[in-house]
Amino acid sequence: MPTSAARIAPAPTIAYRDVLSDDGTRLRAWTNDPDGTIDGPTVLLCNGLGTGPWCWPALLRPDCQVRVVSWNHRGTGGSARPADPAHCGIEAFVEDALSVMDHFGIDQAPVMGWSMGVNTMFELVFRHPERVTGLFAVAGVPGDTFATMLAPFRLPRAIARGLTVSFARTLEVAGRVITPVTTRLPVGPKAIAVLTHSGFMFPVPDSEGAAHAVREFLTTPVDWFMHLAIATSEHGRVSLSKVGVPVAFVAARWDVLSGSRDMRSAAARIDAATYVELNGSHFVQMEQPDQVHALLLEFLDRVST
Repeated sequence: MPTSAARIAPAPTIAYRDVLSDDGTRLRAWTNDPDGTIDGPTVLLCNGLGTGPWCWPALLRPDCQVRVVSWNHRGTGGSARPADPAHCGIEAFVEDALSVMDHFGIDQAPVMGWSMGVNTMFELVFRHPERVTGLFAVAGVPGDTFATMLAPFRLPRAIARGLTVSFARTLEVAGRVITPVTTRLPVGPKAIAVLTHSGFMFPVPDSEGAAHAVREFLTTPVDWFMHLAIATSEHGRVSLSKVGVPVAFVAARWDVLSGSRDMRSAAARIDAATYVELNGSHFVQMEQPDQVHALLLEFLDRVST
């Protein structure tokens, strides 16, 4: 599959801050603009579950023209687990998003989401429309994500959901045994080369950055990650009839975790929403960073007019 021309970003400047969510959970928030030097709009990023800034190589470039504010999910990437382990679903992530916005002094902003983060941003606009000026969805659907998984195999939604939730529950139970292995896996360019030729992920222009993203992801214990995933699986479809802000969907044709067909259907149900489908996997923003970033800038121009 085609990728962007090889371009390895310089070492990015990422600043981390501790933010308290409403229930007292300490979150590790981050921004790509610690010095306030980026000349461009501020965007709230609702990231993929358990992932960090390295999954967005184009946003880590000094010339990205977008100030990003985001955070690491509860119990991942330096964020603490909540006192109540049950407080981990999409609704809790919306509370976290609002806490991060308040910490950075953001009254309202365009919101971009990837993967499960798309669920979060649609729930955010549904509950707090006054805080959101636009939605940019990458490889994610507005609710009931597990039913859209395995889309290239064209399974019925009920079967896809049953298989994927059961698999997550199995890994949650086995996680304590698996974690000592996953946290010690050597991840470098060679491992990325294998991963990106597996069909699950396609070749990326920056293998070093991708290796960093995978290493960061693997620091989360498997049982806790699956606990988070199962909690998010309970998030149903969000009503799209009242979405009154510009919306753009960027789907990947060979995505096995968020079905492009469901993204196209969601776009069709929102007035003036745009839909673009790229030849890529669930990690399309790592595989084609220039294309996805150009679509983001085009979208932000539309939001500002």
